[in-house]
Amino acid sequence: MSLLPELRYPTVTEIVSSARALAAQHPRLCVLRQVGVSRGGRPLRLLSVGCARRAVLVVAGAHANEPTGGSTLLALAERVVHERPLRSGVSWHFLLCADPDGASLHVTPAPRSLLDYHLGFFRPAGPEQPEWSPAVLPPDRLPPETRALTGVIDELRPYLQVTLHGTDLGGSWVQLTKDIPGLAEPFAKSAAELHIPVETGASDAAGWPAAGPGVHVMPDPGSGAAYPSMPDDARRSTWYHVHRYGGLTAVVEVPMWASDLVDDPAPHPTPAAAMRRLASRLLRDTLEVERVLTEAQPRLEGVDGPLLRAARWALELVPGLAADWMHTPPADHTRAYVGSVDAFARRLPLRAAAMLLRVLQENDDRAAPRLERLVAMWSDAFAERFRARWVPLEHQVEHQSRTVVAAALHARERSG
Repeated sequence: MSLLPELRYPTVTEIVSSARALAAQHPRLCVLRQVGVSRGGRPLRLLSVGCARRAVLVVAGAHANEPTGGSTLLALAERVVHERPLRSGVSWHFLLCADPDGASLHVTPAPRSLLDYHLGFFRPAGPEQPEWSPAVLPPDRLPPETRALTGVIDELRPYLQVTLHGTDLGGSWVQLTKDIPGLAEPFAKSAAELHIPVETGASDAAGWPAAGPGVHVMPDPGSGAAYPSMPDDARRSTWYHVHRYGGLTAVVEVPMWASDLVDDPAPHPTPAAAMRRLASRLLRDTLEVERVLTEAQPRLEGVDGPLLRAARWALELVPGLAADWMHTPPADHTRAYVGSVDAFARRLPLRAAAMLLRVLQENDDRAAPRLERLVAMWSDAFAERFRARWVPLEHQVEHQSRTVVAAALHARERSG
């Protein structure tokens, strides 16, 4: 019997219920326990399968707007329980949701379109994201979710941490803090079989070495960043915490909607000019959102909350990022990279507008209809430009699961 709800993403409550049922069915093999508490008082739970010293840690829900990870985690846990070879000398540990507070605010469990997805959108500001907060906050100000995650890593000392991420529209790619030889082939094979494009020029990994198409290895700490203005340097995130124990982290990204425009390795004819055009559009779109916020600000006096903080944080990123694109040589000259940056340039102001819209609607503000039209127009334009096609949930989960298993097997060989 499958643990996955059909045709929609499970809530944190459903994920916990499924994990609890699995632990009850296999009490000698599985343990479900609490490892922390969120800022909002929600428990952080870890499901462990097996007790071998060598460990794999799988983290879901680090970003509230990337829901595939919860479904994948349940599928992986069930698979590990029933496939003994996966447990041979290895224990598996599943952090059910790294940010349950954030998950409670992203409210599109069954999005039918990009517009539907954005009408319930939430992604916290960088300092409130469990994996990213160490990149922007001093150690004494880290949120409890981050401390719980690093505490689990300190306890387990995994040879591999896998964190399950996703993108709204694009392709699949993997980010590694150290190379895993042999991973690129099964990753590419899985993507091809499931008709999921590989994001060969992912803007998130701009300028990083590639171990294969869509498999990016993070540069060493201290290396120059492709986008110097961005505060959330991956090399200062919790992904690197496992290195103190000789481990590594794999970040497995999978799209909800696919686009073949991010899977074209052909050279772009004018990449620098294209980057400047995208930067200009990013500034123009962001200005439209800022105008709405400025007009509504006097009526929002005293209003605060994660949605408004996140919208403002996203808007604050734009000037520096646009300057990076205008004045820094492109990190990659392929059509795939320019396509990925195009998606990024659409995503930032759209997300800020979507979260601000929710704030305005909650406060019955008269500026809400104007912003609602903007969110609808940008969502439709995003989908049309990239010829978006839905990736069936079972394909998202299968591809992510296969990649995790391949990473675990090949990283185990690497670690001896």
